[in-house]
Amino acid sequence: MTGALSGDLALAIIAGALVGGGVLLLIVAIRGVRPRPGKPSGRSREELIRTLTTRTALAVVVGVVVLVVTRWPVASIGAALLVLGWNSIGGGAAEERRSMARLEALAAWTESLRDTIAGAVGLEQAVPSSLRAVAPVLHPHVQALVDRMHTRVPLADALRRFGDDLDDASADLVVAALILNARLRGPGLRDMLGALSTSARAELDMRRRVEANRRTTRRSVQIVVGVSVGTALLLSVVNRAYVSMYDTFTGQLVLAVVVGLFAAGFVWLRRLAKYETPQRFLASADSEKPSSARPGVPAEVPETVARWQGQTPANGSTTAADPRGGAR
Repeated sequence: MTGALSGDLALAIIAGALVGGGVLLLIVAIRGVRPRPGKPSGRSREELIRTLTTRTALAVVVGVVVLVVTRWPVASIGAALLVLGWNSIGGGAAEERRSMARLEALAAWTESLRDTIAGAVGLEQAVPSSLRAVAPVLHPHVQALVDRMHTRVPLADALRRFGDDLDDASADLVVAALILNARLRGPGLRDMLGALSTSARAELDMRRRVEANRRTTRRSVQIVVGVSVGTALLLSVVNRAYVSMYDTFTGQLVLAVVVGLFAAGFVWLRRLAKYETPQRFLASADSEKPSSARPGVPAEVPETVARWQGQTPANGSTTAADPRGGAR
């Protein structure tokens, strides 16, 4: 009688879970999901693979140890997943630190440009000069900008590609000011860069204060999770009879529900802790557009470049590369 009741209860739990999942999927299908543009993680592929490999190996070891100690497959899987996502509990702190480091580097680079331009130096000379003092997190992007300038890419086009490389809404303000100056050559760039750097510093201070408050909440969540998991493991070793109900199939289903509730709480906390950055206004929609449709990009290839490439320049005269180095 007890076995039949346990089997009926297990089937009822499974049926309820399936019905609940179906209702949830139906609601998501009706409401739809807003697409989110992918953003670079800021980490190299080698570093990501190395981190995942180390963490995965540690998660497998912890899962095996928990399985040997408790003999609960659900607890083993939950412990392995907990090790994999431990750094993400309560929100992506590492991602936010990388974002703040990039913002601080951008503010420092803007101030460097402002001080260099103050010495009566043009923008074409100020950008390469700022390369020596740029922060490491921004150095590859500024180096790419300088390389494009050295290969005769138009300054406005090079700046727009620089903004696409950074892919940051705060950087778009600086890049837009530089593009306007590169095209119009008007005064006031130094004052504009000073105001933008001040704004970036203010945003950085605000985000640091928010991150300090979130750090306390994140630490509290980690303590609660650690105490809960540690207590369950300790009871399974010291007082096995107290948790013997989890040895059955029904007990494993209940434990799976508990683990699922914890996972849902972690996902919810991460969504709450995520800093929603404003949408970029210089985002090129994109490289598939012709150059004439993108602001700051010349609609025609300059005649000198066209002659060097053996193309037809804007004035309509046909040129081709001469083997002796001249145009014919």
